Amino acid sequence: MNNFGGIIQRAVYLGVGLASYAGEKAGQKFTELRTEAQKLADEMVKRGEMTTDEARRFVEDMMNKAMMQEVPVDSSPETRSSEPRRIEILSEDENLSDSEHPAEVDKMRQEVHKLQEELRRLQKE
Repeated sequence: MNNFGGIIQRAVYLGVGLASYAGEKAGQKFTELRTEAQKLADEMVKRGEMTTDEARRFVEDMMNKAMMQEVPVDSSPETRSSEPRRIEILSEDENLSDSEHPAEVDKMRQEVHKLQEELRRLQKE
């Protein structure tokens, strides 16, 4: 039972560490964004394309937009589709038909069928 408590404690520490790391990375990205936006605004002021007030508002607007953006999360059950994504396979050599290589085509179809069954089995688990 002691070992189980240690595992939970490590999992909590890992979660806190990951959250801290993500926060630091986000802070770095916002700093980089502010620096780049400021450089762009300074360049536009230098060229006379905007005033210093407009440049300040431009940088603030860019930062506000960046902070308001939501990051899409595809791992939540609500956003995940129950069906797999369909993939269309296009052949570069349209001169070949199924009848020219029937053994290879049958083998590929069998492999696709096996993979589909495996996918269905994994989705049920």
